[in-house]
Amino acid sequence: MIKQATTLIVALFIISCSTQERVSENREKVFIDSLMNVMTLEEKIGQLNLPTSGDITTGQASSSDIGQKIIKGEVGGLFNIKTASKIREVQRIAVEDSRLKIPLIFGMDVIHGYKTVFPVPLALSCTWDMELIEKSAQIAAKEASADGICWTFSPMVDIARDPRWGRITEGAGEDPYLGSVIAKAMVEGYQGDDLTANNTIMACVKHFALYGAAEAGRDYNTVDMSRLRMYNEYLPPYKAAVDAGVGSVMTSFNTVDGIPASGNKWLLTDLLRNEWGFDGFVVTDYTAINEMIAHGLGDLQKVSELAIEAGTDMDMVGEGFLKTLKKSLDEGKITEQDIDNACKRILEAKYRLGLFEDPYKYCDLKRDKTDIYTDEHLAIARKIASESFVLLKNDNHTLPLKKKGTIALIGPLADNAENMAGSWSVAGDFEKNISLKQGLENVAGSNVTILYARGANITSDPGLEARVSIFGKPTRRDDRPESVMIQEAIATAKKADVIVAAMGEPSEMSGESSSLSNIELPENQRTLLKELLKTGKPVVLVLFTGRPLAIKWESENIPSILNVWFGGSQTGNAIADVLFGDVNPSGKLTTTFPQNTGQIPLYYNHLNTGRPLEGEWFVKFKSNYLDVSNEPVYPFGYGLSYSTFEYRDLSLNKSQVTKSDSIDVQITLTNTGKVAGSEVTQLYIRDLAASISRPVKELKGFTKTYLEPGQSKTLHFTLHNDELSFYNSNLKWVSEPGEFNVYVGGSSQDNLSANFELID
Repeated sequence: MIKQATTLIVALFIISCSTQERVSENREKVFIDSLMNVMTLEEKIGQLNLPTSGDITTGQASSSDIGQKIIKGEVGGLFNIKTASKIREVQRIAVEDSRLKIPLIFGMDVIHGYKTVFPVPLALSCTWDMELIEKSAQIAAKEASADGICWTFSPMVDIARDPRWGRITEGAGEDPYLGSVIAKAMVEGYQGDDLTANNTIMACVKHFALYGAAEAGRDYNTVDMSRLRMYNEYLPPYKAAVDAGVGSVMTSFNTVDGIPASGNKWLLTDLLRNEWGFDGFVVTDYTAINEMIAHGLGDLQKVSELAIEAGTDMDMVGEGFLKTLKKSLDEGKITEQDIDNACKRILEAKYRLGLFEDPYKYCDLKRDKTDIYTDEHLAIARKIASESFVLLKNDNHTLPLKKKGTIALIGPLADNAENMAGSWSVAGDFEKNISLKQGLENVAGSNVTILYARGANITSDPGLEARVSIFGKPTRRDDRPESVMIQEAIATAKKADVIVAAMGEPSEMSGESSSLSNIELPENQRTLLKELLKTGKPVVLVLFTGRPLAIKWESENIPSILNVWFGGSQTGNAIADVLFGDVNPSGKLTTTFPQNTGQIPLYYNHLNTGRPLEGEWFVKFKSNYLDVSNEPVYPFGYGLSYSTFEYRDLSLNKSQVTKSDSIDVQITLTNTGKVAGSEVTQLYIRDLAASISRPVKELKGFTKTYLEPGQSKTLHFTLHNDELSFYNSNLKWVSEPGEFNVYVGGSSQDNLSANFELID
């Protein structure tokens, strides 16, 4: 059973096993306690240190700076290192050359797939399909674990309502209910039923907490909100991940109540551990402890003290713990128990991963040949991508395209495989991605001619384009005059029956440190669209983006718009599947698309005001703008299909319900179109009278239903007391008697409604 472990670890493991025969629930505790009893203070602190792989090279790992620290017991884990052979070499140093032979934990940002890249998380959420989302995480875990990795810094569950913030692409959008369901699915996909299995990995929910509410949408910026808003709107997805058994939590860069998250004892101890019962370990984000200095909380020693006392266990890269904790202990600023608590949690994580039993369990040198980038994984990635796309507009049935005639494919993202993966696809082989051009050629068949012209660069600003042409994802800027590129595109378009315009953002225009002050389509791309429209040919806009864009003009003028986000390895094939109708689009938005940047933040589940606008814009002395209506271009939950769906016969099984009872909501859904398709039916409620102001609508249920043409199904939703509850002004989870509205339909705006009363 015990493989490759050294004498001390073997002895401790045998002790824990024999103890298990007497008191099975104490097996882990006995092992960890026994190990910690023989650890020096320096070795305990070393477990709290998480450096990046740095200067490690194959064959010379032990002589590197990191290698020497591992030998001294100064490293608890590494990240940004991959391949089973390389990780095996580094693990060997830990379990053979260090005094206590404690294995390392190896992490990586496996965010939306490993070698097989799935759609970016915001796109994944638009599938509204928890089975597919969990499957994507399961495959990511299988591939990453085959390459030596046992820990991922995912899922990111930050609620994001400001699309200027580039990291909106990494989460599930604006809704806490949907975000919570997705958080659970991702954790269960990564960790599976058995964390000791070598094809599962430990998840790390991030960024705890509130990171998605950065002021002005500027990354790393200030966050400030009431506890009431935290509990009701921003904290639920983190708690859902904890309830699902997530093994680790990553702190956020921002402040919470004025205190940086990594040094916030209320957040990490009172809330996370004591209130929610989290029993895993807490790791910082990259150098987050050091960054508390810039927040104004003291020097490195002081902020490291704050972090360890707050409940931070592992210091990513900054080495504040490694360099200062012994001094702080000697000076009486912290206790040894603070250090022991953190060390114990990290050792427990390694135990739960099975690393003490077999430190090389993720280092099977054969698995990368059978478990990574397989045909099966690529087929699933293609399916998931096609279901993440959202059909925003389709006038005159422009789509689906016929598999005959001539298509003019035009735009800066039409033939760029590298930019199909999206941000945070760190392990992907970008040259293997399927571009839109290649996908059309693969799917169209012999009766279709595809003509291509670039037509425009991403932006007229070469400086901006350089800033987003990074991480192996070049935008391939064309230095020809814009007028020349447009003329070439128009000449190409005139030869075609239909124009497919591939436009929007490249991968790295969204993501970390990719905030924008203007989220409209770059003006040069819009100019190209205007010229294409003048040809009189039907235009299909294939919109690439990692965030909601302000596309009011495009929505008013372009006949058909398919939002494809960034679909991962199989993007081009998946887009072609949808464009040609081999797949009927079923994606629904999980974020609101505003008319312009000035409307931000704009989200469906807002509180009402004392002077709400009723009826048409504009009414003086009501809550509205002088220059634009309050409405979005596309609301939360919106998405078209090549089918049409009718909702009718909404009914409730009772008009009054008690807190101990439930209410059944029934509606009939019919496919009134000519092709089979899937529809995401959404249930919302509104609490009409409560002790605090409640949102105008709140998502409380959804289901995705496949129907043949003419087919009807009766759908049922059950509302329990939990769905009617909220945190009141005393932060108590309560439901309150009174009237509720129920809304059911195909988006947050397109609903049938009924009402009921909650009684004591």
